[in-house]
Amino acid sequence: MRYVLFVCNHNAGRSQMAEAFFKLHAPEDVNAESAGSAPAKALWPNVVEAMREVGVDLGARRPLKLTLEMQLHADWAVTMGCGDACPFVPTTVEDWDIADPAEAPIERVREIRDDIEARVRALIDERIDEIRDDRTAHEMRTARLLSMLRDEFADTASPEEMRRVADTVLAGYADAPVRGFVMTLAYRQARERLRGEPVASA
Repeated sequence: MRYVLFVCNHNAGRSQMAEAFFKLHAPEDVNAESAGSAPAKALWPNVVEAMREVGVDLGARRPLKLTLEMQLHADWAVTMGCGDACPFVPTTVEDWDIADPAEAPIERVREIRDDIEARVRALIDERIDEIRDDRTAHEMRTARLLSMLRDEFADTASPEEMRRVADTVLAGYADAPVRGFVMTLAYRQARERLRGEPVASA
């Protein structure tokens, strides 16, 4: 499973619409999440109304704050109009220049909605293979794990062996639905492998 993360300021409009359209149109092996750098208390009412017009009910959705867990979860990220306020996401990131629907009249929100759906469809049609194949997030996690292992095993294991063990262990978590715990478990299992100990199950 791969994950695309949509990020805007408030997670009350643009990123929520993008997540919904992605889940509607994307293949089953690629999922989506959305979050905001400064989440609002609720979705913008005109966004909920505009999405309901096209058969998507966001009425029960609530804005979420971008967390480290989400950043670790993402294999691809799309930021929307948040500029310097968008936090760093350690994977492939593209930016969509889309107007903020907050306080916009319903006619304008419909235009923004249709723009977002068109961009989401293009992302799926044109870049889904890149999303599936992108290894940026994996390489980031591998680099973090290797840095954790080097101090203990620099004198007993070669860099190549540590890299092989790190890749093997992290590959076992490629489809984990939640990745925030992965580094702790991967570190434990990699240490066990490098010490020649029985590897505990996840």
